[in-house]
Amino acid sequence: MHESSTPKDNLFLSHPRRFEANRYVYPVLSRRAGGMSIGVNLNLDKSCNFRCVYCQVDRAAPQRSEPIDLQRLAHELDAMVGQLASGRIFQHAQFRTSPELLRRLNDIALSGDGEPTACADFAEAVAVCAEVRRRHHLEDMKLVLITNASLLDQARVVRGLEILDANNGEIWAKLDAGTEAYYRQVARSAVPWPRILDNLRQVAVVRPIVIQSLLMRTGGQAPPADEIDAYCARLGEIMAAGGRIKLVQIYTVARRPAEDWVAPLSNVEVDALAALVRSRTGVLVAAFYGS
Repeated sequence: MHESSTPKDNLFLSHPRRFEANRYVYPVLSRRAGGMSIGVNLNLDKSCNFRCVYCQVDRAAPQRSEPIDLQRLAHELDAMVGQLASGRIFQHAQFRTSPELLRRLNDIALSGDGEPTACADFAEAVAVCAEVRRRHHLEDMKLVLITNASLLDQARVVRGLEILDANNGEIWAKLDAGTEAYYRQVARSAVPWPRILDNLRQVAVVRPIVIQSLLMRTGGQAPPADEIDAYCARLGEIMAAGGRIKLVQIYTVARRPAEDWVAPLSNVEVDALAALVRSRTGVLVAAFYGS
């Protein structure tokens, strides 16, 4: 499964997390979702326990932490589902040129400007998303959690995952490294590397998960072969423990990264890595290009 973009596909390369007067909810035309995704930003304070070298979020300005206004979140979700269901969203300048094939509502995705599970009201926000989905009779629409997997073992997060599981939910979990050294280089996080691996194994035993892996050039160099070997071994360990991997998404930098020494891989390199992971692990792999 491959996707590429051309200059006319700039709508794929910009995913602003603000839309009109909304505070939490924003629409995204998503190649990886295969349609329109309704984003839910639970990190207005841009709180994240990773500081990824490729992240496009500007965390320089101090932000004030505040609880989620669940009533406003529900109102914004209701209105956004209505815009998408009626097709009014495609009259908006941002989405006027959207391909017909992708003019479908695929999911509500908990993501945003930081790690969504870091939000104190994570479980409550998942419940709001599930209720809006039920109210609009969208039982086939997915609820997606996009996460770095660092907090999936916490009790308050597990409560949210249980709501997710009961409502056609899916976890898209980050794994950008095969070794602790590379993880430290890329994620620049104080979260212990073994915790990330343990959490991935544990959640994958309960339900199938999607692995998201952003691979890139750092200092002009693609990921070394031994790092990719180790990455494939980590995927193998998840499956050997009884975990189920529904899909691995191999993609690269598509927007301006945090560090100027980070650059995208070429389409050929992305294809080669996807093929290698597929052959080594036997899992389904999708490749997405940066340009």
